[in-house]
Amino acid sequence: MEKKIIMLAVLAIIAVAAVAIFLFAPGSTGALGPSNYNATGFTSYDNMRVNQSFINGLNVSNNVSNYVVQGSIANYPQMANGSMLTYNEKPEILYIGAEYCPYCAAERWAMIIALSRFGKFTGIEYMTSSATDAYANTPTFTFVNATYSSPYISFVPVEIETNKEANGGYPALQNMTQSESIIANKYDPGQGIPFIDMANYSIIDGSQYLPNILQGMDWDQIAAQLKNPNSTVAKAIIGSADVLTAEICKIDNNKPAGVCGQSYVLKIDGYESFK
Repeated sequence: MEKKIIMLAVLAIIAVAAVAIFLFAPGSTGALGPSNYNATGFTSYDNMRVNQSFINGLNVSNNVSNYVVQGSIANYPQMANGSMLTYNEKPEILYIGAEYCPYCAAERWAMIIALSRFGKFTGIEYMTSSATDAYANTPTFTFVNATYSSPYISFVPVEIETNKEANGGYPALQNMTQSESIIANKYDPGQGIPFIDMANYSIIDGSQYLPNILQGMDWDQIAAQLKNPNSTVAKAIIGSADVLTAEICKIDNNKPAGVCGQSYVLKIDGYESFK
């Protein structure tokens, strides 16, 4: 009897350990993001550092991306045909956005996934879009205190304004350099955001999908949807990330091969004609 009790106790411990490994192993998203969504929004999580395991968990399998390909995106990159934009002797991806902007909020999900295929983020923080703009309190992230390292590309983010409205506007946060302003004025005279310049090879003006699909969900719920290639969230976010990935492959000589040789990259509309 005593041996049976001991054996049951051991099995119980093993079961608990297995659940913990499933929930918190890299590549999963179990209970790693803020989950206390309510009608007042997510603002209490603004500027809270994102657990690295959560970022790792956003990287879906190649099988998911190969199934989604470009998904349901509606705003494709446009050719820029400028001289190669570089930073630290690597092709530069310039992002201009703002913390209040719901369209930037949507696009950051895809950007983090795509860029993580080529390098590593640290210091990403939780953020929500404005509580008073369209698609209020869209769960997202901010690049303000983030760093990015990659052997293939450089990523230069500029978040120009905060998400806290004051006196009819949003306080300034980060300033564009003169050269960044020139690029933005050249390729985006209307000064829309988000604006992404892929080394002056192509640009994305605006988000690739609408933020409405993220309404009413928290970060964990969104991340969980990414694992289902048939979900509306996956088709939008993974589809957008796949298109960004294909654009990056065009400017960094198709490196690494483990990313740029994937089926979803080769199938993206226009990829073969510009490769």
